[in-house]
Amino acid sequence: MQTIWLSGAEWLAVLRIGLGLWWLESWRHKDRKGWFERGTGIAWAADVAGKHRWGVVRTGFRRVVEPRPKLIAYVVVYAELALGLGLVTGFLTPVALIAGLLLNLLYLTLMIHDWAEQGQNAMMALISLVALFTMAWQTWSLDAAFGLFL
Repeated sequence: MQTIWLSGAEWLAVLRIGLGLWWLESWRHKDRKGWFERGTGIAWAADVAGKHRWGVVRTGFRRVVEPRPKLIAYVVVYAELALGLGLVTGFLTPVALIAGLLLNLLYLTLMIHDWAEQGQNAMMALISLVALFTMAWQTWSLDAAFGLFL
């Protein structure tokens, strides 16, 4: 593979790090006080899920999220932080890529009617797949330094 400026493996590391920075920005811009103290994030998601055209989404939200809104708020917010840190540092990268892909697919499914958000989630999911199947943790990563997943 011919590339300009960096090697192919280095460009894949740039892609992985960029995805991690995207997750960190998602975490950074969240109103954590609103999510944790006032329940704004879960309340918004409940409104979206309650109007969803797919019954499985409505039922799943009622069974999984509604009984434990505070816990789910913490899981969502800190999952985004963990994903970002894992991808930027390249630590447990395959785990972060799979978890991020699943979270993006969950977001895509929940927000199927909100096309403004779909582009971001679709692109993040695509980058996760590319980074996963090209093993983008082989360069500039703690995984490579520790000999993990090689």
